[in-house]
Amino acid sequence: MLSLDSLQTLPRELAWKEINGLIRLRFPAIAHLTTQALAQRLCQPNPPILLDARTAEEFAVSHIPQARHIPDLPTVQAELSRQDDLVVYCSVGYRSARLANELQQAGFESVANLEGSIFQWFNEGRLLVRAGQPTRDVHPYNALWGKLLKSP
Repeated sequence: MLSLDSLQTLPRELAWKEINGLIRLRFPAIAHLTTQALAQRLCQPNPPILLDARTAEEFAVSHIPQARHIPDLPTVQAELSRQDDLVVYCSVGYRSARLANELQQAGFESVANLEGSIFQWFNEGRLLVRAGQPTRDVHPYNALWGKLLKSP
C-alpha cells in the first residue's frame, strides 16, 4: 500500500489506484460512488444530498455544485434525516469515507463515499463553484496531496 512519501514518485494513475485501495481496505463496509455515477445522479429527479467533509477554508475555495459543507457527524445528525440519500466527499476520499462510516454507524441508511472525491471531479474537468460562480480553483489540502491535481 501507499506511503505518503512514495506518492511523490508514483505516476498519478497508480497513486490513485493505491489511494482508493487503501480507503476501501480501511472502510470495507462503505459504498463507493464514481464521479461519473454522481454526475448522472445529480441530473435525475431526487438527487442525493451532497456533503462536503472538508474544512470551511477548503470549501470556500471551491466545491461541487449543490454540496453542503457538513464536516462532522453532529452537524449531519442535527440537519438531516437518517433516510436521506447521502454522498460524502473530501479531497481524495479518506476523510469522507471516515465520515460516511460514522454516519452508517449512527443509523443513516443510504450513504456513499465519492471515489476520488473533489480531486477526481476536478481532474475530469467537471464544474466547481465558489460563492455560486464557476471556478477552476481547488484547495490542494497540502503540497503532497496537491500533486494529485492536474494543472488547469
